[in-house]
Amino acid sequence: MVRGLRTFKQFQESGEGIATNILADRLRKLKSGEIITAEIDRTDRRRVSYRLTEKGVGLAPVLLELLVWGARHQNSGPCGAIETMADNREQILREVHRRWRERDPNPLQVEGEWRLP
Repeated sequence: MVRGLRTFKQFQESGEGIATNILADRLRKLKSGEIITAEIDRTDRRRVSYRLTEKGVGLAPVLLELLVWGARHQNSGPCGAIETMADNREQILREVHRRWRERDPNPLQVEGEWRLP
């Protein structure tokens, strides 16, 4: 939703260290729960892109609050990006919804800086 990840490979290489079988299972469960949809790439039919459904993007306010809460309660100190998100909740949510509607593949976070219109 925020980082612009779309393909299995992008999720796998995101640095989370998740095993391929676990990732495949989680994507399958999100798809069966109608949180995401899998779309076959028109130029390379072997490639699948995952996209939030309307139901999935509806989770944005909840996920934003979880990110803010988690960042404030971890022991690693304050996180500037999360504080920016907390201070600009409505703007962040509008931007998430705009990017979803327009199928904008660009992540909100670019090179460690938050880019908000």
